[in-house]
Amino acid sequence: MSTALVGMIAGMALGFAGYFGGFPAFLLVAALGAVGFVVGRFLDGDLEPGDFFRSRDFRSRDHRSRDRDRLR
Repeated sequence: MSTALVGMIAGMALGFAGYFGGFPAFLLVAALGAVGFVVGRFLDGDLEPGDFFRSRDFRSRDHRSRDRDRLR
């Protein structure tokens, strides 16, 4: 499924929620969509739980060392 199609479906869901449920429903759908996006990234392997808890300097060094190891 293309990114444009996913974006269109998400926009339509937010539009329906805003129209039929008002602004609080719009916010709820947007928040649940963001949670679903993060969970999906975890399941795809693009994110690790430690990415949210490490300091910025530590994470950048960790990624550089992993990238360097991949190039070898």
